[in-house]
Amino acid sequence: MESKVVSMKNVLIIGNGGREYAIALTLYQQKLEKKNDLDEIYFAPENAAATKFLNAKALSYKDFNELYENIQKHRIYLVIIGPEAPIVAGLSDFLWAKNILVFAPSRANAELENSKVFMKSFVSDLGVPTAKYKKFTLDSIHEADKFIESLKLPIVLKASGLCGGKGVLILDSKDEARAKLESMLRGELFGEAGREVVIEEYLQGYELSIFALSNGVDYTLLPPCQDHKRLLDGDKGVNTGGMGAYTSHSHFPARLYDAALEQKIKDRILTPTFKALYAADGRGYQGVLFAGLMIVNGEPYLLEFNVRFGDPECEVLMPLFESSLLELLESYARGVSLDKSSVKIKNKSAVCVVMSSADYALDSKSALAFKGDYPALVSFKTPLDSNLTSIDSAILDSIESNLGHYIFANVSVKNNEIYANSGRSILAVGLGDTITEARNNAYKLVENIDFKGKHYRKDIAYQAI
Repeated sequence: MESKVVSMKNVLIIGNGGREYAIALTLYQQKLEKKNDLDEIYFAPENAAATKFLNAKALSYKDFNELYENIQKHRIYLVIIGPEAPIVAGLSDFLWAKNILVFAPSRANAELENSKVFMKSFVSDLGVPTAKYKKFTLDSIHEADKFIESLKLPIVLKASGLCGGKGVLILDSKDEARAKLESMLRGELFGEAGREVVIEEYLQGYELSIFALSNGVDYTLLPPCQDHKRLLDGDKGVNTGGMGAYTSHSHFPARLYDAALEQKIKDRILTPTFKALYAADGRGYQGVLFAGLMIVNGEPYLLEFNVRFGDPECEVLMPLFESSLLELLESYARGVSLDKSSVKIKNKSAVCVVMSSADYALDSKSALAFKGDYPALVSFKTPLDSNLTSIDSAILDSIESNLGHYIFANVSVKNNEIYANSGRSILAVGLGDTITEARNNAYKLVENIDFKGKHYRKDIAYQAI
């Protein structure tokens, strides 16, 4: 993309959840630290807490053309796309054709996340290590029984399409696997996204989330993360979009991630994938690639690729950027080849704990029991235990002090008060020199906040401690 003379540095973030708030918060804090020359941050759609605490502005749009008109009107020079859906819909390509800088991969590359069937076939052709699998549709359901019988328990069913991180079932009964498969293929479970299903062998090990920033020519690896998908302590309950995560630049346990494992991940998974993507798309792959891995006896296996930052992994990665995040994202969007030493990461650890509503991840029938509870008024307690409802930036800074910060993912603001909406509402991000210190600080922040039906896991980062 040709360079343009930029008179104002206004940035637009597409998406309004925790991931997007975390990106905005780092941009905002680095602006205060004079690490960037950012002017204004815009959200589409609005994140009410970002408007309140980060002085963000908001815009809306019905279609890509209206969005482009708003980009022109508000002199946006860089667009950062957070969620997968707009990328899959082709927003990145549309903006690219309009000569707008955009940090996100192309629609063609987004097929890695849009279709698990495509992804499995793509990486299998490259020889990337992944679980044994077969794909099925309703027309081939009669063939699934034999494959299910060939697998050891548990059985893994994955909806091929986009399900917001919730389209994976891990089942301990082959009869239940058959029943759930039929429900998925008939569109009764996960809708259209489940009408094509990947059945794969269950890999016994531990999961890691690996993120690489790519400019279309080469890539840079970020510190490893570990997510906690299950709803309940001890990795029990249903899969969610993520109940917490942690990362560390230098204190990630060597038993979980070391230089030897990192080299295997690069050599066997990331480098072959990027090489193929660079060759297949004239634009290359520009953005972030998220590899969900299972580590089995020290060997990495690819579970899935996503074409955006993970949520909640983004929330722990963002505060570790020592380099100017704005300059980095702009460079990757321009396709500029960077000296990898320019990506400086703080020698810190970060742990985030998700606080959700009581009805989160429940089936619709069970969730009805909580109808009317949300939005729920959020109360904060200062270190002096004075009860606060109305809250401003100064009070929030006092509460957070040196512990870390809050990420407001799904909240409302009314009369200067914060309300938790249904779903994953607020995240507490603890920072520290070690994972243990960061974890302790995260839970101090959790304890300093309350709302009706607040749910959270109490064992985030347990594998590291």
